[in-house]
Amino acid sequence: MRKPWSDCWSVNSNFGVIVSESFSVRANLFSTVSVGSQRLTVALFTIAAFLYWVALYLYVPTLPTYVQSKTHDLALVGTVLSMYGLWQAFIRLPLGITVDWLGWRKPFIIIGLGLVGLGAWTMGTTGSVNGLTIGRAITGLAAGTWVLLVVGFTSLFPPQEAVRASAALTLCSSIARMVATSVTGLLNEVGGYSLAFFLATGVAALAILIISLIPEQRRSPKWPSVGSLGHLVTRRDVLLPALLAAVGQYADWAITFGFMPVLAEQLGGTGVTQSILVTLNLVVLSLGNLMTSSIINRVGARRLVTLSFGLLSVGIGIAALAPSLWVLFVAQACLGLSLGVGYPVLMGLSIQNVADAERTTAMGLYQSVYALGMFGGPWLSGILAAAIGIQPMFGVTAFACLALGLLGTRWLAEKRGDPVSAR
Repeated sequence: MRKPWSDCWSVNSNFGVIVSESFSVRANLFSTVSVGSQRLTVALFTIAAFLYWVALYLYVPTLPTYVQSKTHDLALVGTVLSMYGLWQAFIRLPLGITVDWLGWRKPFIIIGLGLVGLGAWTMGTTGSVNGLTIGRAITGLAAGTWVLLVVGFTSLFPPQEAVRASAALTLCSSIARMVATSVTGLLNEVGGYSLAFFLATGVAALAILIISLIPEQRRSPKWPSVGSLGHLVTRRDVLLPALLAAVGQYADWAITFGFMPVLAEQLGGTGVTQSILVTLNLVVLSLGNLMTSSIINRVGARRLVTLSFGLLSVGIGIAALAPSLWVLFVAQACLGLSLGVGYPVLMGLSIQNVADAERTTAMGLYQSVYALGMFGGPWLSGILAAAIGIQPMFGVTAFACLALGLLGTRWLAEKRGDPVSAR
């Protein structure tokens, strides 16, 4: 009989940290020798992850309008924003392979945190679109660190708890992003656009200090194999969740972090309004993470993924028809709940049946694939918005995401016995 969730896990009220007293610590980066030291390791790890996301998102709500202040070409705005996803797509799989090959994670996490600060500093000090493009590309490389954070955390727990552990770490990231985006508008009013970038640099430095306190025990190196990589790429239980996540990320970065702030400004919103819109999205996303971790075993992963794509299309459709600023808040709530439900389920499914020695590579593959959606979202939507307008572009996006999402979910359900089948 399955143990109740409450018997095995406790939640740190500050960050939603999952701590297990009954699970033995497996051989990984964050191995410990006692329950007490395991708790400390998980707490430090979670604080570092929290600061990582704060540093990445302090400036995000008003970044589209900041870029637009340098150029009025919506296609160029989309290109700058797309650099974040493009360079993630390039770095994440090679990073996963390299880390599994060397058996070290901590040095790469520190380098990634350093790039978070460097990218923010570059965007805060530049006065040109080219400088913003370079800075956003650097933060895209830095976002590859999420591969290592996810695998390091989930490897603390048994494989069958991968979805729950993923949901918990996603909750931590959601709260961090919520905190960061809630103050963006106020920071802009106090010190202009640059203040948020400089604070992000400082937060990244603090995260480096925290992660440096965590001891690393080197794992046995796993030499890269073209055959094993090819096997991972062709595994449906790894690739299909990644493709579905790419659809969701396309919509999220085309709408929430792309042209929703621009539309809000056109409808009379200020920097504070833009900040609140993104924060609302992340608040509801966090609630979706909490709901997912508690109902996943009763409802089933496939049904939750289907629900997430339904909510996604509804939210974008509402934004496409919004006659006033306040309707956008309803749209953002739907979009946040959609990603809050779908993202942790798909992430957990992508590594649930993968051996520990290949998990970093598998997570690198998963995140590289969905990062293509993060690149394509602002890039393609920028081109469409320049051609047909922002709200018509939203309508096209809603239809495409619904069709692709439901089709992919149906394929997930075709093979009986898959972990995505409803239980």
